[in-house]
Amino acid sequence: MPKIAIVKFPGTNCDEDVKHVLVNVVGLEAEIVWYKEFSVNKWDAIILPGGFSYGDWLRAGAIAARTQAVDELVEARDRGVPVLGICNGFQILVEAGLLPGALLYNDVGRFVCKWIRTVVERPRGPWLALVRDGQVLDMPVAHAEGRYYVDEETYISTLLKSPVLKYLQGFNPNGSIHNVAGVGSEDGVVFGLMPHPERASEELLVPRGFSPGGRVIFESIAHSLKRGW
Repeated sequence: MPKIAIVKFPGTNCDEDVKHVLVNVVGLEAEIVWYKEFSVNKWDAIILPGGFSYGDWLRAGAIAARTQAVDELVEARDRGVPVLGICNGFQILVEAGLLPGALLYNDVGRFVCKWIRTVVERPRGPWLALVRDGQVLDMPVAHAEGRYYVDEETYISTLLKSPVLKYLQGFNPNGSIHNVAGVGSEDGVVFGLMPHPERASEELLVPRGFSPGGRVIFESIAHSLKRGW
């Protein structure tokens, strides 16, 4: 059975939620691993969950991005091990240079917690294996530093060739450029997103008018790993 590491930093608070979905919803083996004990060698996929690593000191994800645990993610990427960053995990991947761009304070100047709609463009890789191009995914966001920014040259040269998650028109909660809610490496092995798919994987947790759009991301990694990714 494939095994997934959920890496926990000081301040991580969504690790148990992610483990619940992986184990009880999609039927994978998963373990929460303290960042000082993390090594890439024994895992088939790696998830950096949400929270407030190191209290978001300096910038969200900045300190965690400079730990040995995140240094090991470079090796994981080079070996083709799938890596997912959710919310603070996405911020960590961007701060570490594993994904392009920057995540800035929301343009509304405050923490935003609400359900939104996103659309997937150019899905590929293990995290989006079961997602159709143009598929709409409903998920909640909960962040203060989620405004994605990248310069136009990088957007054209990199993001237009990579899998991207975008807020649907009217659902951008933070002022992200080009409505970007998540980005992936060109092959999709590394993927990060600000919305929380683990909070949108069961009907019980979804408010009226929305659907559990996050579940397909976890179903995709289960599908990919069980087929030998």
